[in-house]
Amino acid sequence: MKSLSTDGFLVIDKSAGMTSHDVVAIARRAFGTRKVGHAGTLDPMATGVLVLGFGGGTRLLQYITDGDKSYAATIVLGASTVTDDVEGAIETTASPIEIAAITDQAIREELAKMCGKIMQRPSSVSAIKVDGERAYARVRAGEDVQLPAREVTISQLDIKAIRRSERMIEIDIEVTCSAGTYIRAIARDCGVALDVGGHLNALRRTRVASFDLTRAVTIEKLKANEFEALTVAEVAAAIFPIRELSSDEAHEISFGRSLTLGTSEAIMAAMAQGQLVALLSNRDGAARPITVFAAQS
Repeated sequence: MKSLSTDGFLVIDKSAGMTSHDVVAIARRAFGTRKVGHAGTLDPMATGVLVLGFGGGTRLLQYITDGDKSYAATIVLGASTVTDDVEGAIETTASPIEIAAITDQAIREELAKMCGKIMQRPSSVSAIKVDGERAYARVRAGEDVQLPAREVTISQLDIKAIRRSERMIEIDIEVTCSAGTYIRAIARDCGVALDVGGHLNALRRTRVASFDLTRAVTIEKLKANEFEALTVAEVAAAIFPIRELSSDEAHEISFGRSLTLGTSEAIMAAMAQGQLVALLSNRDGAARPITVFAAQS
């Protein structure tokens, strides 16, 4: 491991059976700071990409969380569960006759309807807050929680395999979607549409924004301090257009002063000599700082 900066990022390949908070707790010990956050919760049953930010890196996490995400998942048709996944108690089951009546074409047609911009009702055991309490906590306390539907975008939903038995149909899918999309809800809604019930049996997140499994380290390597963290500047360059600053501009912006308009309409990473100075946005005729990372002498 390189000597660890006080600010940076690490992409983790989360193991099954751990919460995202469990990973953060391990990372706090590894990084030597309590200032650690993550870009998008993964359920305990899920594996794959969990982006951690520590120190000043936590200030960029919201922009990573807002990026699109990719998943590999397995849907099971033939039973619905209270959690919309395999870890929940079974609510309904379909008969072998009902399952046998579902054709591959019907499955493909229902899943195809979910592509594009759709209104999706989040899973009742999501982390969305209801009157200040997480929805999943209310469900575990015995409440019947029905969250309102909201618009999400599913830009890719590919069926990779369909497997059949007397009791169930398993469907392997790959999904690319906007932040806020629930893969469990895809499984649930497919089962509802086909009138046999559905839930998620496996979930692996393969990408968050521009960060994928090729950059990820295991929990074991995190615990053993066998990793190289990404710098704040490296991550900013991966997610924002870059505006290179002169020394005078860096000095001005690092103290919250505006610059001349930038060429990008998006948020820009203001860089000077390989260092992230600030995030900029064109507003009111000038490039204005959204957040400042380092003062320049």
